[in-house]
Amino acid sequence: MGALPSLHWMAWTQPTALFFVGIGCCLIALTIAELRSPSLSRRGFLPLDTTRGDRFFISLLVAGFAHIAWVGLTDLPVWWMSVGVLGSTLLIMRNG
Repeated sequence: MGALPSLHWMAWTQPTALFFVGIGCCLIALTIAELRSPSLSRRGFLPLDTTRGDRFFISLLVAGFAHIAWVGLTDLPVWWMSVGVLGSTLLIMRNG
């Protein structure tokens, strides 16, 4: 067997690691919630029927595009957008 591939192509900083660990923890929590209480499709303010997993995926898309726009359009700290995205994620998960 050969050596493990090098991961130097990725900037593995502490915020990057925390981001991926956070998403992993959210997926574990969603799996446990789904096993305890299966999600039913419902319609909130989003114009389609969604389950918990759908709303989480939409939240990840919103977070990704919002961060890209933030980095491209401002010189302000990214953490400010992260706080805003956390709020939008809670709104989408609860009322979406």
